[in-house]
Amino acid sequence: MRMTSLVLSILLIISCEWGALSFHKSRYLRILRQKHHFQGTEQWFVQRLDHFNAADQRVWKQRFYINDTFYQPGGPVFLMIGGEGTANPAWMDHGSWINFAEKLGAMCLLIEHRFYGKSQPTTDLSTSNLQYLRSDQALADLAHFRAVVDVKMNLTHNKWVAFGGSYPGSLAAWFRLKYPHLVYAAVASSAPVQTVINFSEYLEVVNYSLESYSTSCPLLVKDASDTLVELLPNTNTYSQITLDFQLCEPLEIKSKMDSAYLLETLAGNFMDVVQYNKDNRVFEDPKGTNITVEVVCTIMENSSLGIPYKRYAKVSQLLLDTYEEKCLDASYSKFLSDMLNTSWSAPAADGSRQWAYQSCTEFGYYQSTESLRQPFSGFPLSYKLQQCIDLFGPLFNPVVLADAVQHTNENYGGHNIKGNRIMFPNGSNDPWHILGVTKGHKAIYIQGTAHCADMYPEQQSDVPQLREAREEIFQRLKSWVKQ
Repeated sequence: MRMTSLVLSILLIISCEWGALSFHKSRYLRILRQKHHFQGTEQWFVQRLDHFNAADQRVWKQRFYINDTFYQPGGPVFLMIGGEGTANPAWMDHGSWINFAEKLGAMCLLIEHRFYGKSQPTTDLSTSNLQYLRSDQALADLAHFRAVVDVKMNLTHNKWVAFGGSYPGSLAAWFRLKYPHLVYAAVASSAPVQTVINFSEYLEVVNYSLESYSTSCPLLVKDASDTLVELLPNTNTYSQITLDFQLCEPLEIKSKMDSAYLLETLAGNFMDVVQYNKDNRVFEDPKGTNITVEVVCTIMENSSLGIPYKRYAKVSQLLLDTYEEKCLDASYSKFLSDMLNTSWSAPAADGSRQWAYQSCTEFGYYQSTESLRQPFSGFPLSYKLQQCIDLFGPLFNPVVLADAVQHTNENYGGHNIKGNRIMFPNGSNDPWHILGVTKGHKAIYIQGTAHCADMYPEQQSDVPQLREAREEIFQRLKSWVKQ
């Protein structure tokens, strides 16, 4: 639930619109937002800034959308939960949940997460203001919204079902867990409910996915990555590396943070492709530019392009060309400059600074290279942890983060989350399934699919197991709401 760094190891989506739950936001989604502006009628709901302090009477307006096209009196209410990005009203017309709504006569609501998009509770994104950006505050927003809207819209006797993908999927499950009297059921797609500091398994799944195409692909990626690591200590190579990867600024390596940022940015090309491989985001990407594992591995195996390092650069160039970017921004100093700008008009206000804060205070999710069972090098856990300090100050240190991550699992249950009428669809090729629920009666485990694949519109090219998973989700929903 990718950008270009602390945000590459954390992130996601109003229903899976952000890259990899990372400090790096997805190139695909960043460019998409610049090009496409979906239409929808904005509505606003008054929320308290701090739900857990009765003495604090400050309020703000939260954005939401309604689609009552298919609603039948007495039908269920579907609540799509927003995540770490701007709420996309395209979801009001597309996606599997809309098909379910049509069949079940449901009212559809989409609510934007506090501190993202236009739901701006404070005057800026200063660290002192971000203390109100927490999952428990977001869940309390949902509870208050549910309690008030059902009365205003005469929905008091309707069954409410929460939907979400990635981080919003976790919120959907946690909403059902914490407020069972308000939400009847939840569909938590690709939800990483187990929080961890060092999520080194992420890159292991990337390796597995590349290997599933061909055994040579991840080996060639490793060769290329290792070659780049060997070149970086030599300043005489910087001009060529800048040219090979079309960097926006001449390469400068003044610290381990600089080299780690570059290496992570380039690894992010493959991480993005694996996480969203063949996921059917057609309504978000009319050009059909969803590059697949097959595409990048074919490039890596093409010896006519030169040594693996040169092929690695070719993959980067392909992605730049595909998403019409002139150059690759791989400067850690530029990243810090953008992320430290606390204005709502700043580039990092797209969700990057906000999600970095949530990662540093609740979730971790750092995708490090500390496992030997993956092809990349050069961005260890220490690099990720240092970013929290660089962005928010010395109080946001590894000891504090460890306590915070432990508290999150204690609060919500991690993999052992309780509660009935919750389902967890997960794809085997999605690295985030490692932190999700993939076994037991709550799980719907889909072989060969990517992040949030079950949420997107059906395609003729869908593998049979994805079609079967959507049908299973619908049948469970049907049985629940008809009880």
